Amino acid sequence: MSAPAHPFDGLTPDAVVDAIESTGRVCDLRVFALNSYENRVYQVGIEGGAPLVAKFYRPHRWSDATIREEHAFARELLEAELPVVAPLAADDGETLLRHGEFRFALYPRVGGHVPDLDQPEQLLSLGRILGRLHAIGASRAFAERPAIDVEGYAVASRRLIGRDFIPPELSGAYASLCDALIERLGARFCPAGTIRTHGDLHPGNILVRDGALCLVDLDDCRSAPAIQDLWMLLSGDRPTQLAQLQEIVAGYEEFRDFPAAELALIEPLRTLRLMHYAAWLAERWHDPAFPRHFPWFNTPRYWSDHILELREQLAALDEEPLALPRWN
Repeated sequence: MSAPAHPFDGLTPDAVVDAIESTGRVCDLRVFALNSYENRVYQVGIEGGAPLVAKFYRPHRWSDATIREEHAFARELLEAELPVVAPLAADDGETLLRHGEFRFALYPRVGGHVPDLDQPEQLLSLGRILGRLHAIGASRAFAERPAIDVEGYAVASRRLIGRDFIPPELSGAYASLCDALIERLGARFCPAGTIRTHGDLHPGNILVRDGALCLVDLDDCRSAPAIQDLWMLLSGDRPTQLAQLQEIVAGYEEFRDFPAAELALIEPLRTLRLMHYAAWLAERWHDPAFPRHFPWFNTPRYWSDHILELREQLAALDEEPLALPRWN
């Protein structure tokens, strides 16, 4: 019995070329798949012009209105001269394009490498960019994009994994641990306010070229506390993280007051991300790209390690949060 068809099965190289040429461009037939799993992303050669990047959206994940709001936010940031990669607009101003069953967007190709976050000057530059981004993000709210919250990231994740994925011999331990985490998160994840954020600002979504930084991939932009865009930039032991944080905050405060009280949300946000990431892999497991690229997922070893990681997070939720010296 053959495996069921996946929506992306129809996205052949010919379909990609046809989609690009439906915009009036002529493709030179150089189509290279880029590293993306949630959507399908390609670098496409264009006759007489620079290559473009085409992002084909996973069907049924976001509504048209939600994608357009992401695009509008990216273009708002670009118009404010922030270094972000925003979708190109057609002559009628539309950024969300269609060809057959697929929705897609075109972006300029931007090269670069992952930043070295051990370099203080790069952290300072990131802080300046984020201060400006959050000043714009706080100017009005998303109407369509969801928020990072306990229900969507923890409760829904527990429900999916507990029902369909966790091995029977681990189900009791997983359920009781998740119950404890959700209770603790309910008490500790209480943002005083949320703003429009990048939402997924890990180092892989930052490019460096000729010393300049650029932010890419706002596909997961959400309403969240501002610290969501900072905590994934911190790594190492506590003194190292504090040193990194001080550089980021020094740049951030050139444009916006740093919300120091949100430092207490770092471990809750980390916990939510760990739970959500496991559920994201589980929800996409029917996509052939996921078993191929994540072969370690959904094995007994993976679930044992995941439970251990969540136990460590339960303890971390009770630890003293990071604090900059001047706020001690």
